[in-house]
Amino acid sequence: MSKKKRNVIVGQSGGPTAAINSSLAGVYRTAKDRGYNKVYGMIHGIQGLLEGKYTDLSEHLQTGLDIELLKRTPSAYLGSCRYKLPTINENKELYDKIFNILDDLEIDVFIYIGGNDSMDTIKKLADYAIISGSNIHFVGCPKTIDNDLALTDHTPGFGSAAKYIGTSIKEIIRDGWSLGIENGQVIIVEIMGRNAGWLTGASILAKSEDCDGPDAIYLPELPFDVDAFVAKCKELLKTKQSVVMCVSEGIRTAEGKYISEMGSTSDYVDAFGHKQLAGTAAYLCNVVGKELGCKTRSIEFSTLQRAASHCASRIDILEAFECGGAAVKAADEGDSGKMVVITRESNDPYSAKTEVKDVHKIANDERLVPREWITKDGTYVTDEFVQYVRPLIQGDVAPIMVDGIPRHLYKPGFQDELA
Repeated sequence: MSKKKRNVIVGQSGGPTAAINSSLAGVYRTAKDRGYNKVYGMIHGIQGLLEGKYTDLSEHLQTGLDIELLKRTPSAYLGSCRYKLPTINENKELYDKIFNILDDLEIDVFIYIGGNDSMDTIKKLADYAIISGSNIHFVGCPKTIDNDLALTDHTPGFGSAAKYIGTSIKEIIRDGWSLGIENGQVIIVEIMGRNAGWLTGASILAKSEDCDGPDAIYLPELPFDVDAFVAKCKELLKTKQSVVMCVSEGIRTAEGKYISEMGSTSDYVDAFGHKQLAGTAAYLCNVVGKELGCKTRSIEFSTLQRAASHCASRIDILEAFECGGAAVKAADEGDSGKMVVITRESNDPYSAKTEVKDVHKIANDERLVPREWITKDGTYVTDEFVQYVRPLIQGDVAPIMVDGIPRHLYKPGFQDELA
C-alpha cells in the first residue's frame, strides 16, 4: 500500500516578478490534483516560517476565478524575503527548528520559488534532510527577472520584464522624437541587472519597422568607460535630435567600481552582501550634461519592470504555471535537492519542456550573456540575442478589469498580516 500523502508547503523569496504568482498557482493546482491534503504558504518565505507564519492556501483559492486572479497578480502574494540560511555547521539548531515546524505541519513536499539565493536555501535544506533522515522532499522552482540561473534556458519572470522593457523603450523613443530641443537631448534609461545584462539587452526589442530602437546598450558583462560613453553621446548628437542610451544598473569600471557608486551615498547592503544599485543613469546624465551642454533625462524603471503584470507575456505566465506544477510533480515522484529547469527545443515555432537538475550545480552560480551575443565594441547586442529573447515575450494575458483598472487577488485580513 502506498504511503498516504500529507501536505505541501510553498514559499516565495527574492525580488518579485509579474509571473511568480503564476508559479504559486501551479504549485497549488498540481498539489491538489495529486491528492495532497493541504497546501500551506509560508508568509515572507523561510524567514516567516521560522517565526511560525504560514497560511492554508485553500482559504485564498476557493474558486477557479481566484486562481486566474492570482496568475494575473504581480508581486509575491505570500510575501517575500531576503534571508540567508547559515550553514549547518554554523547553526544546526536553526535547521532542527525548521524541520520540527515542517514535521508539525506534516509536510512531505517543500517548494521554494526564487532565484540564486533561494536555490541556496533548497540546497542546504535538502542536504540536512539527508543528514537527519527526513523524508521531506525539497525542490526549487525558478524565478528571477534577471534570467541569471544556471542550467536553464531562461527563467519565469524574465519574459514579462523583457516585454515591458521593450515596450517602454519604444514609447520613450517615440516621446523623444516629438520634442524639438535646442542642442538636442540625451535620455539615459537605467535597467535592472547587477552582473547579468539580460534585461538591459531586452531593450533591443524596441527595434522594429516603426522604430530604430535604442542608440546604444551597455551590459555589465563588459567594463564601462565613462569617457567613451560621453564621446558616443557626442557623436550621436551630430545626427540625432534625441538620443536614447540603455544602461544596466550594474555597469562598472575596469577596476570594478560600480558607476552607481560614483554618485550615490547609499551604503545599504542586503543579507547576501549585495550593495544597493541605484542612480547610475542620474550620474551619467550629470556627466553628459556638464560635458556636452545638452538637455539630459534619466529614467529608472526600478520596480516597474518586475511589477508590470498589465504587460505580461502569455508564454511567461504559462511557463511559470508549468514550472510550479513540475516542481510538485518532481517532489511527488521522489526528487529532492533539485530545481525545475526549462529546456528550449525550438525557436520557430517556439517550444520548450521542463526537466529537473541538481540544485548543487545551480545555487550561487550566475549565467551571464554570452560575449558573442554582444557586439565587438560592447555598445549593442547581436541578432542572436534577439532570436533568443523574442519568443519569450509572445502573447498577452488580459487583466481582469474592474472599473477600468486591473483586479488582483486580495484577501483583506491576510493582506494586513503581510504589511
